[in-house]
Amino acid sequence: ARYDILIDPKMAFGTGHHQTTCHMLRAILATDMTGMRVLDMGCGTSILAILASMRGANPVTAIDIDDWCVNNSRDNINLNGIENITVELGDANLLKGRAPFDVIIANINRNILLADMAQYASCMHSGSQLYMSGFYIEDIPVIREKAESLGMTFIHHREKNNWAAVKFTMK
Repeated sequence: ARYDILIDPKMAFGTGHHQTTCHMLRAILATDMTGMRVLDMGCGTSILAILASMRGANPVTAIDIDDWCVNNSRDNINLNGIENITVELGDANLLKGRAPFDVIIANINRNILLADMAQYASCMHSGSQLYMSGFYIEDIPVIREKAESLGMTFIHHREKNNWAAVKFTMK
């Protein structure tokens, strides 16, 4: 394997086996992350943040609302010898006033994504990419409508076993 990631999931979500995590890992592998400022929102184990860092993203910010996930993320980041990921405890309110990210990765669930998408948009610049998963194929229209109302352009979606992932860019 080109990227060997060690994950001790403990009580956090994100080993790479679930369809949504798999979608996001594939998206990261297909994206040149070199020098990109990346946000992993709802980081769980930080598997996505770790892969983004391994793919050249710098700096990487990982945020989760669960202190178990934050602590587990820090352990996994250390386990992989990564030094450019900052892990924070909180929700999308932490994004207020942040410098824009080049790439935002959010693998959460439909309702949280819809509620937080305006905050994601507030820390994106023209050309920023937003990858989201954690919802079903039938949820794509409502996700797309919200993203487009915030000035984003729909690029594509992926699906596996009725789970979906989408990519948007900021206009």
